[in-house]
Amino acid sequence: MKTRARSMRLLLSTGMAGALVLSGLAVAQIAIAAGPQGVDLGTASSFAVLAGTPAVTSTGLTTVNGDLGIHPAVAVTGFPPGIVTGSIHAGDAVALQAKNDLAAAYGDAAGRAPATVVAGGALGGRTLVAGVYASGGATLGLVGTLTLDGQNDPASVWIFQASSDLITASSSSVRFINGGTPCNVFWQVTSSATLGSGSTFAGSILALTSVTMDSGVFLNGRALARNGTVTLIDDAIDVSPCGAPTPAPTPTGTPAPTPTGTPAPTPTGTPAPTPRAGAVRPPFPPTPPPVPRALATPIPTASPTPVPTASPTPVPTASPTPVTTATVEEVIGSTAPTERSTPPPTSTLPTTGSSRNAGVPALLLAGSLLFLFGAMASRRPKARRTTTPAGRR
Repeated sequence: MKTRARSMRLLLSTGMAGALVLSGLAVAQIAIAAGPQGVDLGTASSFAVLAGTPAVTSTGLTTVNGDLGIHPAVAVTGFPPGIVTGSIHAGDAVALQAKNDLAAAYGDAAGRAPATVVAGGALGGRTLVAGVYASGGATLGLVGTLTLDGQNDPASVWIFQASSDLITASSSSVRFINGGTPCNVFWQVTSSATLGSGSTFAGSILALTSVTMDSGVFLNGRALARNGTVTLIDDAIDVSPCGAPTPAPTPTGTPAPTPTGTPAPTPTGTPAPTPRAGAVRPPFPPTPPPVPRALATPIPTASPTPVPTASPTPVPTASPTPVTTATVEEVIGSTAPTERSTPPPTSTLPTTGSSRNAGVPALLLAGSLLFLFGAMASRRPKARRTTTPAGRR
């Protein structure tokens, strides 16, 4: 019985010790997989490009998918033809705040420890799990491909500390396996970063001095320079996967006021111009009617009035009086001036067709009067002849 009790106690203690060892190994594996915490970029997280001075320059058709900023300088050249999908902040308060947050993030990444030293600073051909890696006083360089293994943990974080420069060769690349993401990769560069032409890079570059990207580089992350410039040549920078939380409020805030403001002014503004257009149109229809009426009224009124009224009145009145006077004086033997003054008015009678017809009765009347005067004149000489012999007697 005693032997059995001892064996049971031994088995129990052994099992407990094994369980403790296994649990310790599991905790250690989880800690290794999780790696360091990410670096908080603050307001700089929405910027794909951020520089200090003297300028942000681009040559060719560079595409920046995110915000672009510079402070304290304000020079931004090459956009267009380059394209910036976000906002450009040149020397404004937004850029200043982003620069301050970049400085804080730079100090945070530089102070992370402990760090695994990469021999000779050569990253090409390596596969690295989450952690902090340092160049050990050498230039941090990449030739070929660097593979980052997330170990099926999307929260895996990589922090690289370059004690001088970061230089990548042409056509070099950074790739991920097992759930890694560029949003959790940070490159703290004590001096400047240079990415070779045609290379593919990932993560946020936090350079103390400047960032230079040769032609045809694709950066899935950010190019952030604290003090110097950012130089681009036909490159593409995309921060949208990592900067999604920051741009999200911008589109959300923009549509909110836009639909609210748009429907209100749209119905209000639309009816306003519609009645105005209707009010302007009525004057045009009434305007044409008065024009034809005014034209028609003077034409019929002016033409009939002067023609019939003026011609008949002067013809019968003026013609009989002078004609009779002139012919009687001619018979009696009066003075010549009176006869010469009468012919001009008589010549006006046949000017119009209507006056000829109206003067026929007058001529008949004048003829009859002439005949009578002629008869009377023929009788007067006979009386004179009778009186003459009596006077002689």
